[in-house]
Amino acid sequence: MKNLTKLLLNKIPRPMLIQMSILARPLIYQFFKGDKFYDPIDGKSYRKFLPYGYGKQRENALSPGTLSLERHRQMWLYLQNETDFFKKNYKVLHIAPEQEFLRKFKKMKNLDYTSADLFSPIVDVKADILDLPFENESFDVVFCNHVLEHIEDDRKAMSELYRVMKKGGWGIFQVPMKNSLEKTYEDFSIKDPKERQKHFGQYDHVRWYGMDYFDRLRSVGFATEPLFYSQKFSKEDIKKFGLMENEILPVVFKK
Repeated sequence: MKNLTKLLLNKIPRPMLIQMSILARPLIYQFFKGDKFYDPIDGKSYRKFLPYGYGKQRENALSPGTLSLERHRQMWLYLQNETDFFKKNYKVLHIAPEQEFLRKFKKMKNLDYTSADLFSPIVDVKADILDLPFENESFDVVFCNHVLEHIEDDRKAMSELYRVMKKGGWGIFQVPMKNSLEKTYEDFSIKDPKERQKHFGQYDHVRWYGMDYFDRLRSVGFATEPLFYSQKFSKEDIKKFGLMENEILPVVFKK
């Protein structure tokens, strides 16, 4: 049964899992409720989180209630503890939004929230990140998570994100990173999905980012530094929230 659960979680696309979880949320919570893990996104406690991963399974990675992963919970905790995102009036652009974030952010009365993506049917604006249909300096906050690793010309995409962000604005641009890599590993000649899975961790990725990711962001104008935000928490809280201790949260600023 455990192996079947793992198989289903990793074969069914997360957007579909999220839609299914929304419908079944009351039953899911009754089955998984407990006091060992805590999801800050829905504010509920669980007896366990679920395993997840395209290749090697990460234990206690996926929250049963929100289907959030480690990176989502880290981002939420940062927004909650270190910013005024939930209180101040902000004009927000969210590229390829995570469905649980989209659902919650659209309900927040302090946000003028716009979601955008080239293919997603649930966003407000159909938009190519290489040519965004927004005026210069339109948004106070920009989120773009796990998008840039799909795009060969990532610096062009970064430039567009910089262009539409207001001076004094900020954002979070998460990407798959290997902290052990000094230089980003990319090879655009690799086209076969199986080979991309082998080299980059997912069939539709074109790179693994290294620590020079921040140099790329700076090259288009952003101010940023690696932020190991999870390390602000105790070992006990890292386990309780289901975080990765060494995962970087890339927060950017436009001065």
